Amino acid sequence: MASYEALYRRKCQSPLYWTELSKRTIIGPDLVDITRKIDLIKQKLLIVESRQKSYADFYQTTLEFDVGDHVFLKVSPLTSIGRSIKAKMLTLRFIGPYEILERIGPVACRIALPSYLSNIHNAFHMSQLKKYHPDPSHIIEPEEVELYENLTYKVKPEWILDVRDKQTRNKTIKVVKAFWKGLSLSDATWEIEEWIQCEYPYLFSW
Repeated sequence: MASYEALYRRKCQSPLYWTELSKRTIIGPDLVDITRKIDLIKQKLLIVESRQKSYADFYQTTLEFDVGDHVFLKVSPLTSIGRSIKAKMLTLRFIGPYEILERIGPVACRIALPSYLSNIHNAFHMSQLKKYHPDPSHIIEPEEVELYENLTYKVKPEWILDVRDKQTRNKTIKVVKAFWKGLSLSDATWEIEEWIQCEYPYLFSW
């Protein structure tokens, strides 16, 4: 039984179900019955709310950073196709580590960025950071990445994995499967051969 029907003892008026309203007084056992149903509905809603909260809490972790800690910065690779930008199939990546200089409120930090990232504002939300746990055995060589202000960077294809013909409505075009530098094989994407050959001729030097 729907909550509306339990409360008002009638179905909700809608284009699918329409009845005339009438003056109706609920007294005696009917009132007690409605009160019990309302209490039952409230209990079930509380159970559902508690269950949903437990699901959300399981995947949510509290991030704690202190001044002097080192963190990785989350960035997104993208490929440019003509005038459009595509980053849906490319995985997120972390660069760094960088030192935390200052805490800005409970959810933001200011970090020390290198000079080649001077065009980026150095204050970030904690969701963009990942804590680095120092280990003397780690050998980290920082890679210079030209980031845009929206924390994305352009990647270039490293080699061609496959070539095939694709039939469109009016013609047949050649497409290639490009492997992008610094990404995994699962991030390889199909691109138009003519565009790839124009933008990255070194891939076809063979």
